[in-house]
Amino acid sequence: MSYLEYNVKSVPSGLRKVLYLNWPLVVLLLSVGCIGFLMLYSVAGGSLTPWAEPQMKRFALGLAVMLAVALVPIWFWRNMAALAYALSVGLLIAVEFFGSVGMGAQRWIDLGFVRLQPSELVKVTMVMLLAAYYDWLPAKRTSRPFWVLLPLVFILLPTALVLQQPDLGTSILFIVAGGAMMFLAGVHWAYFAAVIAAGIGLVTAVFKSRGTDWQLLKDYQFRRIDTFLDPSTDPLGAGYHITQSKIALGSGGWSGRGFMQGTQSRLNFLPEKHTDFIFTTLAEEFGFVGGMSLLALYGLIVVFCISTALAARDRFSSLVSLGVAVTFFLFFAVNMSMVMGLAPVVGVPLPMVSYGGSAMLVLMAAFGLVQSAHIHRPRDRSR
Repeated sequence: MSYLEYNVKSVPSGLRKVLYLNWPLVVLLLSVGCIGFLMLYSVAGGSLTPWAEPQMKRFALGLAVMLAVALVPIWFWRNMAALAYALSVGLLIAVEFFGSVGMGAQRWIDLGFVRLQPSELVKVTMVMLLAAYYDWLPAKRTSRPFWVLLPLVFILLPTALVLQQPDLGTSILFIVAGGAMMFLAGVHWAYFAAVIAAGIGLVTAVFKSRGTDWQLLKDYQFRRIDTFLDPSTDPLGAGYHITQSKIALGSGGWSGRGFMQGTQSRLNFLPEKHTDFIFTTLAEEFGFVGGMSLLALYGLIVVFCISTALAARDRFSSLVSLGVAVTFFLFFAVNMSMVMGLAPVVGVPLPMVSYGGSAMLVLMAAFGLVQSAHIHRPRDRSR
């Protein structure tokens, strides 16, 4: 029990909720956000425009969103989970008809003041729905076939829609995050063994389908796989991104070249330096120490989400906090693996560091759910 919890009886309830916020988590998020501003300032050549200043405004809005979500009782979000999921999937369907195209993919809805990417919303609403589902479902039914089928539908429906955009990276994140939620809810391990076996068969089928009439992936997606396996086969084409990324990572050494001294980003050899490959800019300028420092901050954020889940008294709060932790972990793990050549390039941003609006706002709303679970957990009222 913290000092504040002993001294809030005379504080108005609204302010009391603010005092109950998980402030170390807020500080960690601010720290990561500031690193993002710093790197966007650097890749712009020492200017707040065109990336750092808009990112600061979005982050400030994200903090407000997190606080607004946090102050609402967690039971409200449990009751709203199905509606939130339905609306986000509806927006995914709307993308098919009204979406704007960027970088060869149709993923956004242009609202005038912001370009909304509905797939980012689904990453959180799917976690909410699965947490609410397993909160409602009696534990003895968790592993029964019919009750396993329903969450699979919740996961595979948005996955199929996102694959049409096409966005293979986000589709994989949906499946992994959804599977993790089912595992954490207590679904029997035999189901996961069957899925792994099916996954091996699917991967085999994907490679067998290449060049046939029933090809399962787009040509550019196959090129990404080829590039992942051997970037040197096309160093100036499909392998250019990862080749330049590895050069930047290696040139950073132990402590880096220094702030705004990275040659790969400054001379524009590094592609997508403000979005997907911003971690390589950080590693080039601040080296191994800088990269590991950011990784440590990310790790602490995950730890605080898990601690909230362990302290929760209800199943929904616990599962939604763990789901946010898993989703956040997948974001930075996939991005860092991608830029280091340990995973194919799938276009997953580095959370709260890469330039972008939808991903940041949705993540901050997700952390608002964690904060709501933390604020509204039962406390000893006699104190």
